[in-house]
Amino acid sequence: MAAPAAQRTVIENCAIATVDAGDTEYASGHLVLAGNRIESVGAGRAPEGLENVVRRIDGTGHLATPGLVNTHHHFYQWITRGLATDHNLFDWLVALYPTWARIDEQMTYTAAQGSLAMMARGGVTTAMDHHYVHPHGSGDLSGSIIRAAAELGVRFTLARGSMDRSEKDGGLPPDFAVETLEGALAATEETVRTHHDASFDAMTQVAVAPCSPFSVSTELMREGAELARRLGVRLHTHGSETVEEEKFCHELFGMGPTDYFESTGWLGEDVWMAHCVHMSDSDIAAFARTRTGVAHCPSSNARLAAGIARVPDMLRAGVPVGLGVDGTASNESGELHTELRNALLINRLGTHREAALTARQALRLGTHGGARVLGRAGQIGSLEPGKLADLVLWKMDTLAHASIADPVTALVLGAAAPVTASFVNGRQIVENGRLLTADEDTIAASTRDEARRLARIAAQD
Repeated sequence: MAAPAAQRTVIENCAIATVDAGDTEYASGHLVLAGNRIESVGAGRAPEGLENVVRRIDGTGHLATPGLVNTHHHFYQWITRGLATDHNLFDWLVALYPTWARIDEQMTYTAAQGSLAMMARGGVTTAMDHHYVHPHGSGDLSGSIIRAAAELGVRFTLARGSMDRSEKDGGLPPDFAVETLEGALAATEETVRTHHDASFDAMTQVAVAPCSPFSVSTELMREGAELARRLGVRLHTHGSETVEEEKFCHELFGMGPTDYFESTGWLGEDVWMAHCVHMSDSDIAAFARTRTGVAHCPSSNARLAAGIARVPDMLRAGVPVGLGVDGTASNESGELHTELRNALLINRLGTHREAALTARQALRLGTHGGARVLGRAGQIGSLEPGKLADLVLWKMDTLAHASIADPVTALVLGAAAPVTASFVNGRQIVENGRLLTADEDTIAASTRDEARRLARIAAQD
């Protein structure tokens, strides 16, 4: 018996930025979605005579782009926003770890809902969460995060984090908020085996992700890398975020962060690092040589006064770079589309840097760059036939953008553009700026309640 023909959605009359290898753009073009794939994209109207068309969308006044790809986040922080607002990274962590160490499964699930909902309604179609806080007896935190992503319909990578260096070992987190070396490795392997999907159209993937050099033992770094490669999954951690981290690595390991990562097996095309703010020429060369990726988080870096990452230099060297929201305790907006603008503006700071990053480079960071960093550039990140139908229609004919002739410039440099429609795997999850897969008001109330519950519990200690 023949398989049923895929249902088609036709989008016409919109500007299109494909973000393919040639940066192909159409002033007025069409997209045809067949099931969960992009069937065709091109100039003018869609081909005539298409069968099984179940929906036609008039995209007049819109720009179509690939869905945004978030490469670094900490969802649980949604319920600790607005705290420690004038701290550097280490002081901020010391201030917040005692509260974070009290999270439980319900808090984590609700915070994941809030984080995912905010990103999805702003054009994110693929998200990731680096969850590394696993307090004793807190429940199935990984499962709760994955469940929230599945319910909202967002493509998702869980970076199963871990920490085994607590205060008693010279680390920053409280003793009861960390795992043992053996426990962290076992739990990470179980998470990968239970939830990771290696298929082309996977909605859930898992990476191995010890937190950072200052909260993880060398043994966990080295054995975590070995575990990831044995299981065939990617590796993620924080790297070179602050000058304090650089000093810590020299004092503890006798070398800088990049050399330390290389010594533990943490450079390679299956690895991506968050932040990478303080990188020397030799560090950038090492990342380029090994194809190690970077998650650039401009708003969080500014919020914590970490510094300005050398993104233009990384791109020139060939380092894969994507964008990250980072946790919402250091980027309270929780949105990725604002990071397009912030990445461009922050990287232009300084004398004669007016062309350090362009609008189209910023869009590429947030789409194809992110897909490459997550190891999924063959499936998502650009609008091309055969790729997965993850795309966004941005409304560009309102007061905020209508007088800007170039829609890509309008999207990146203008105010945050409204999302008329967002598709993930061919399924529409946002319409006219509102989620179709969850009730935003219910999520808002739940996150407020869980934030208050966490604050009460933390205040009792």
